[in-house]
Order: sequence, then C-alpha cells, then structure tokens
Amino acid sequence: MIERARVAVVGVGNNTSALVQGLARYRQSGSLVGVRRPVIDGLGVGDVDVVAAFATSAEKVGRDLTEAIFMSPNNFPRLDCELPLADVPVTRGLVDATEVGRVAAALAGAEVLLYSAPSGRPETALAYAEAAHRAGLAFINTTSDPVARDPQWMGRFEAAGLPLIGDDLASQFGTSVLHNALLRLLQERGLTLVSSYQVNLGGTEDFRNLVENPTTKKQSKLNALSAADRVEVAPLGYLPHLASQKVAHLNVEAQGWGETSVSLDVKLTVHDPSGAAGVNIDLVRIAASALRNGRGGHAAEATSLLKSPPGTAI
Repeated sequence: MIERARVAVVGVGNNTSALVQGLARYRQSGSLVGVRRPVIDGLGVGDVDVVAAFATSAEKVGRDLTEAIFMSPNNFPRLDCELPLADVPVTRGLVDATEVGRVAAALAGAEVLLYSAPSGRPETALAYAEAAHRAGLAFINTTSDPVARDPQWMGRFEAAGLPLIGDDLASQFGTSVLHNALLRLLQERGLTLVSSYQVNLGGTEDFRNLVENPTTKKQSKLNALSAADRVEVAPLGYLPHLASQKVAHLNVEAQGWGETSVSLDVKLTVHDPSGAAGVNIDLVRIAASALRNGRGGHAAEATSLLKSPPGTAI
C-alpha cells in the first residue's frame, strides 16, 4: 500500500475546512462524485493526511484542526461525514519573517506545505516558502501573491530538488475556468470578440480581504484568460450573506458572419471553498509525487490547475 501524502496547511479557513471535510467524506463513502483524478501516481483521493496546520487567529491556535475549521468567521457548511479529532493542534503561524526557523522546525514529518492563507500578503507567502525550503518540503502557493513566478525562487527550489507549484489555483469550476472556455469557444467557432467582462461576488473572509487588498488578484485573473486585452474584471464584491457561495456574472459581446451581433450573459453560483479543495487535492498529490521522485521546481502537470503558472505576468 502506498504511503499517504503528508501535508501541512497554512490558513485554517474555508478552503481548509472544505479539504479536511472532503477527505473524511471520500474515505468513508468511497464516492468519486466531484473528483477530477481519482488516482495520481498511486495516490487516491483519501491518501492525504493533514499533519500540521498554521493560523494567526488566537481563537483557532491550540484547537484541534477539526474543531478550528468550524470556528467563525469560517462559513463553509458541514458535509455529511464523521469527523473525529485529528490530533493536529493548530500552531501559531508566522507573525513576521524572523519566525521562519520556528515554522520550519514545526514542519518536521510533512512533505508538502499548502499555502492557503488570504491573498494580498506577499511577504508572508515568501516567508512560508522559505520555511518550506529550509525544511525540505514541496511548496504550493494557492494565492495570487507571486512566488513561483519569481525566477529566483524557482531556481532555489529547483537546485534543492524541491517542487514549487503556483501561483493562484484555478478553481475546479470557477469564473476564470468558465470564462476562458467561452472565449476559446468563440475563437474555435470563428467569432470575433468585441468585449467581455466578469463580476465576482462572495461572502467568505477571502473575498473580504481581497476587496480591501486587491493587490495582484486582478492581474492573476487576467493571466487565466486567453483574450485578456479585451476583457474587464470588475473589482470583487464582498456580501456577507452569501457565506461560502460565490456568484459570478459573465458577459460576452462578439460578432459572427456579416458582422452580426452575438451577446451572451451567464450567471454562475458555486461554493468557492469546494472549488479550491477540488483542485488542492490534485496539487497536493502532484507535489508529493514530484518530491518523492526528486523532481524539483515546477511540475508541468499542475499548469492547467493554476491561474498564474511560471512565465505569466506578476
């Protein structure tokens, strides 16, 4: 039997809640509903253990992970599964870069560090990447803060034989994935794009944070689109009553034969944390496999799961 992948998570928010609950549900049910890749290099959906967790919330630090994921302001719903105590106490996360050594020591026993903290904190993202590098772990950056896009950091991880995967995951079925598919369909069918836009509304803490600190998120979204020069991405909107749901509105204006008009409007409603977990489960297994096989740097098989892989704009 293959050894389970051992992952440490940074951020005990909705995305971690969706991942931890989903792991329990899939192990107990044997279901493959909503699973893109049942097996990656011998690792099944349930072959992932969360062995460490880091957070800055005083209320969550010291709690068992399976208790902390349900604490406010988390609002991802409870899934239908039994969730016993994980025996993984939440550790105090980085306050500043001087604590990299402490976090690196706390990563003993893990193979992969999944950085799932809010976007808009580039110094923190790089500090955790440094901790992973010191501890000999693969590092996954799910945020829009540039880490893997930085050639210097990629070079360091490659030289050490450590996988560095990022930046910014493309949700399992989110706005960017759907929008890009529509734009490519226009191109394939010979239509000419005139203009397009997307609007994203959500009620998670990540949405609230991104409204206040948009930083590189808009550029990351544009990186994921094949015709970004004719697409507008509206500022994110935070609506607390949406809880963990995201509501997206897409518009596409194009011209067909004879320059006749084509107009398309789409509304998408999803649970944003589920979309992240459905991709993170693949990224973790890809990273663990690459680490075990001595493949440092970027893992090419992860490219389609990212909004801003190495080589895209910062």
